[in-house]
Amino acid sequence: MKSRIAVVAIGGNSLIKDNDHQTIQDQYAAAQETCLHIAYLVQLGWNVAITHGNGPQVGFCLRRSELAAEEVPESPLHICGAETQGQIGYMLQQILHGEFQQRGFPQHVVTVVTQVVVDKNDPAFTDPTKPIGSYMDEKTAKRRVAEGWQVREVEKGCWRRVVPSPKPVRIVEEPVITRLLKDGFVVITAGGGGIPVVEDKDGCLEGVAAVIDKDRVSALLGNALGARLLLISTKVDKVYINYGKPDQKAIDVMNVSTARRYLKEGHFGAGSMKPKIESAITFLEKGGKQAIITSPEKLTDALISKAGTKIVPDSH
Repeated sequence: MKSRIAVVAIGGNSLIKDNDHQTIQDQYAAAQETCLHIAYLVQLGWNVAITHGNGPQVGFCLRRSELAAEEVPESPLHICGAETQGQIGYMLQQILHGEFQQRGFPQHVVTVVTQVVVDKNDPAFTDPTKPIGSYMDEKTAKRRVAEGWQVREVEKGCWRRVVPSPKPVRIVEEPVITRLLKDGFVVITAGGGGIPVVEDKDGCLEGVAAVIDKDRVSALLGNALGARLLLISTKVDKVYINYGKPDQKAIDVMNVSTARRYLKEGHFGAGSMKPKIESAITFLEKGGKQAIITSPEKLTDALISKAGTKIVPDSH
């Protein structure tokens, strides 16, 4: 196994760039660009584990299930998570295989359908906040509540299902991922943050209706693997303070203490940059050497400090 391990967390925009480009063909085209940079990372001598978002794809899966409910049984959320891990993994495997063939690399790519243990007593289960699935009218919302869903009125007359977003505790397949990396595979894993499962006293697992943050799982995975680098792709090329304001400022490099100060000052949105910064801090405080946040098209430049924001330990 190569001595350097990198976890590459692919954001949703690496697969679906906007609402006008959501077809499978569009997703292949978007993923192609990101995979070029991942292939370059492998070429530089890194052992690579890839995580990815799956929010839109899970939404599509749920919507298809709802529309076909009179013909076939509906799919629960955790099953949609498993389905989309396979779907997206297949796409990335195929694209990366082609890239490696063209470059004459011996590497093979494999997808691991990944379960992530969460605490059934996590406070998130009493305060679900993550909207998923289709918009509903009041009648449908009441019916779904009677079926056990939790819904929230997101705008007047429109409801959506909400589910908890608990913290990841343990990646069930981590020993398998470690072995595959040791044997030289590029591993696609923990798609969409992993399939959330709870564990009973006998060690048996059961899927739950929840969504785990992909970047938090990426940090957890990186630390479990002893990775040196956490590379997070997102919509922006750098991290900014005062983002969207006339005095916004891009950050090239910051240490953990500075990142914590900016978090405390409220510079990073809860639904966007905040979990990425928090995940980078966790990764670095538990042994990681550096985290980089940038856009998909800037991944290669970020590796050589020509783009992106680098976050380093205070001792760096």
